[in-house]
Amino acid sequence: MKQVKGGVTAAKGYEAAATAAGIKYQDRTDMALIYSQAPCVAAGTFTKNVVKAAPVKWDQQVVKSGAKVQAVIVNSGIANACTGEEGFGYCKETAKAAAECLHISEEGVLIGSTGVIGKQLPMEKVMAGVKALAEKKNISLENGTLAAKAIMTTDTCEKELAVEIEAGGKTVTIGGMAKGSGMIHPNMCTMLAFITTDAVISNEVLQKALSEDVDDTYNMISVDGDTSTNDTVILLANGLAENEEIQYGSEDYKKFAEALHVINEYLAKKIAGDGEGATALFEVKAVGCESVEQAKVLAKAIVCSNLTKTAIAGHDANWGRILCAMGYSGAQFDPEKVDLFFESKAGKIQIIENGTAVDYSEAEATKILSEPEVTAIADVKLGDKEAAAWGCDLTHAYIEINADYRS
Repeated sequence: MKQVKGGVTAAKGYEAAATAAGIKYQDRTDMALIYSQAPCVAAGTFTKNVVKAAPVKWDQQVVKSGAKVQAVIVNSGIANACTGEEGFGYCKETAKAAAECLHISEEGVLIGSTGVIGKQLPMEKVMAGVKALAEKKNISLENGTLAAKAIMTTDTCEKELAVEIEAGGKTVTIGGMAKGSGMIHPNMCTMLAFITTDAVISNEVLQKALSEDVDDTYNMISVDGDTSTNDTVILLANGLAENEEIQYGSEDYKKFAEALHVINEYLAKKIAGDGEGATALFEVKAVGCESVEQAKVLAKAIVCSNLTKTAIAGHDANWGRILCAMGYSGAQFDPEKVDLFFESKAGKIQIIENGTAVDYSEAEATKILSEPEVTAIADVKLGDKEAAAWGCDLTHAYIEINADYRS
């Protein structure tokens, strides 16, 4: 496997575009298109929030039907959530317009939206945006990056990555883009991720690969504990690499799944580190666990703790908050056996041993916790299983951003 330049247009046959439709933002692009020159099999995972946005319902319907997908239309600024039948109708109108402009089937158009909940989309602007996207699309890596920028809301940077593997005697490429900064606590973030590949693979195997990886990537991040109405991860495969079809459980499948994991983990961590108002990516590793499930529960509890997140913001080794979060996580362990370490590029330091503080330097701990990427390692000394979760620090800026979001 090797990393290559680009994102959603890195794989063969994919085009992208971005345009400024003026849906909410007046100073930047706010609509994006991903287009495949050949029909794709599609896989998807979606929010477990009972309140689901119209585009989530639309995409679930398309993916479940097994329809071949050729285009994804995404808008930022308005989430098209809690908009009733009218909002779902807007998805159909958008898909129809895209189908006409791109000369493809209406059933093969997926929709993504992110932004303010409860507002109806200005469909005249959306329709004009769809037309503009169809005219601007091309296969350039630059257009892939422009698409990644167009789906941002409170994000501070675009998020994209692409890798190559060898499968079935051919070079297979996987590329992806994502957005997410607030309302991030996926249960399958507001997060959207779109991944493209030129692999030859069946719909069923593609869905297995995605579903099996989501629990270890997107579901292990949290910014604020709020599961969005719009969380969506879409994976498309158009088969243009012309490799031998990837079979579930084969060596090629293992390579494909590993590459997909690299893409998903990278995008998930970029979302976590770009949390609203964040100054640091906060990684938690729970090690020495009896099971992976126990490790996931412990790691997620720590990374979701607001008190721990504010301690990270203050570069304060307030280890009691971490042990407390572990205690209410629901996982069973002996607190008198826990070791805790903090680590970053500035070094590594042990904070507690067997549940009590060691004689550590507060100044050294503060130095380690002042880096833009910080890791807490909790060892419960019960086994050899481990898991990682990712979040960010919680700062005053988070409140400022969300207090002013609708205005």
